[in-house]
This record gives sequence, structure tokens and C-alpha cells, in this order.
Amino acid sequence: MISVDIKLAWVAGADRDVALPFYASAGAAGADVRANLPDRGSVTLEPGARALVPTGLRMAIPEGYEVQVRPRSGLALKHGVTLANSPGTIDSDYRGELGVILVNLGDAPFEVVHGERIAQLVVAPVTQGVFAVVEDLDETARGAGGFGSTGRG
Repeated sequence: MISVDIKLAWVAGADRDVALPFYASAGAAGADVRANLPDRGSVTLEPGARALVPTGLRMAIPEGYEVQVRPRSGLALKHGVTLANSPGTIDSDYRGELGVILVNLGDAPFEVVHGERIAQLVVAPVTQGVFAVVEDLDETARGAGGFGSTGRG
């Protein structure tokens, strides 16, 4: 397993008693991150609604890495709550507050409670492409077929 140092800083006014991101098991790929809501309150997501939920944290990610923000499977299965942009990406040069865009795809309102685990953070290496325009692309068996062209779903 590779370890990468991610430096964290609290946002002004954040509740510093909220647990920092942590891995719930020895084999976990994602570290759980929690809601850090103003006035230690809550946010209710009506069905179909989305909200930017603050974490109270900023981070410094080493160059050559990103932090991916991913849904928590339990919230998705039990309540239909997931991320509107999954996975979200935190770039190594971003220093603002980490916010999580939650969306309620379920059929009942969902209350996001202060301090609740709302997403997972996965540290990943970054490879940047070099983009170049060419006159023609190489041919493949699939060709231009897309959106279900290789079979159902």
C-alpha cells in the first residue's frame, strides 16, 4: 500500500470537534468525510433536490495526485442519496473548502445531520494526456459505434 501525505486545514468557523477523514477498515480505499454544517444544524434534501454540503476542511494534495470524492454505498442503497458529480475531483492546486454535492434520488426527504459521514475520499495518481489533432485515427473493430452498440445496456 502506498501512503500519500494530505495536509488538512480547518475553514474559519468550522466545528473542530467533527472527526477528520478516516478509513473505516484496514482495507478501505476511501476515507469517510463528514458534514460540517453552520450552527451544527442540518440540511433536508427533498426528493430530486441537491445541495452543496460543507466539510469545514481545506486540503493540500501533492502534485501528481488528486482526491476523488465518491458516494457512500449505504446512503445510496438505503436512501437514494448520492453525489451529483461522481466521482468529483479535487485537484492538487485547489486550496478552497471541500464541499460535497449531494443529490437525493430517493422518494423521501433525507436529513443531512452535522457530523454525519457523507462521502468517501480516494487518493489517486494523476496522468495528464498530451492532446494532438491528426488527420485520421486508426481503425478498430468497434469503429464509431457507441451508446449500446456492443450489446444491451
